[in-house]
Amino acid sequence: MRITRALFQATQKVTTGIVGLPVNPNARPQLLGLYKKTLEEVKAKIPEAAIYRQSVEAITTQRLKIVEQNEDTVKIEELINCGQIEELIDQAEDEIKLVSRMAEWKAWEPLEVSIPPRQWEYFKKAPVTE
Repeated sequence: MRITRALFQATQKVTTGIVGLPVNPNARPQLLGLYKKTLEEVKAKIPEAAIYRQSVEAITTQRLKIVEQNEDTVKIEELINCGQIEELIDQAEDEIKLVSRMAEWKAWEPLEVSIPPRQWEYFKKAPVTE
């Protein structure tokens, strides 16, 4: 029994190394729930043709599959490659908040004021003359 406890404690993460971001002992189940909620929210609030929705669905679905297929948090962190699992939780929570804001802003609708002619021309390179 003591050997098992020692091994268990040796594999437990003690700190994230990030100030203000504590270790989450239930990170994987929480992340699964957040990814599922993100997909529900984006489907309910954002039109299917919106690029934002398509991007969120693609990224979240990919990450959800990784989390579902892997029990090991280190493996999840390696495969997603966007930080520690606690950071992934923060990112997922922020995305859920952003879905509501994007729905409020209706960023997929046409602009109220049309773009002035030649607005972006200063980004073009001048023609080369010889």
